Amino acid sequence: MRKLKLEIQVSVDGYIAATDGKTDWMVWNWGPEWSWDAELQEYNDRLTKSSDCILLSRQMAEEGFIAHWENAAKNTKDPQWEFAKYITKTHKVVFTKTFDKSIPIPGGWDNTDIANGRLEDEINNLKSKEGKDIIVYGGASFVSSLIKANLIDEYHLLVNPVAIGSGLPIFKERTNLKLVSAKGFSCGVVALHYQPFSI
Repeated sequence: MRKLKLEIQVSVDGYIAATDGKTDWMVWNWGPEWSWDAELQEYNDRLTKSSDCILLSRQMAEEGFIAHWENAAKNTKDPQWEFAKYITKTHKVVFTKTFDKSIPIPGGWDNTDIANGRLEDEINNLKSKEGKDIIVYGGASFVSSLIKANLIDEYHLLVNPVAIGSGLPIFKERTNLKLVSAKGFSCGVVALHYQPFSI
């Protein structure tokens, strides 16, 4: 059975973005300069390459996740090139009940499918297929739904060295987790790897 892994950046007070959606407080907020240190970049690459399916919310697809990494994958001098190339060639699934492939998204629908059924059924169907694991990066509402339905098997929280006071959380209720590992990086980010834990 494939695992569903969450990798997401958070503030020390548990938010993945400011209330207005801004992420300028992150050590690296998906900009062209990859300001994570080399060791964290390698951690991210290994985690990404352990999966061969990426889950996206409708909002992330509409906001240009696919196009962003396609553009980065075209520049071999971009420090994110290797990561971007893998993201681009990896199968993606967009979860939405409001549109289909007749509606254009930035970057197009190549290598990308739509899931519009019941969340638990769609995720369990993906988990039952052959292949590597599955990874999800966001956004807040989609990830919260996955957490509430107990569908995430591994949490990889990249904690940035900043508290932002208020913002968008992914945990909306009590969620018990078991610490697998914790690793600090020279750029100030701490990677916390958790698994779900039932009391």
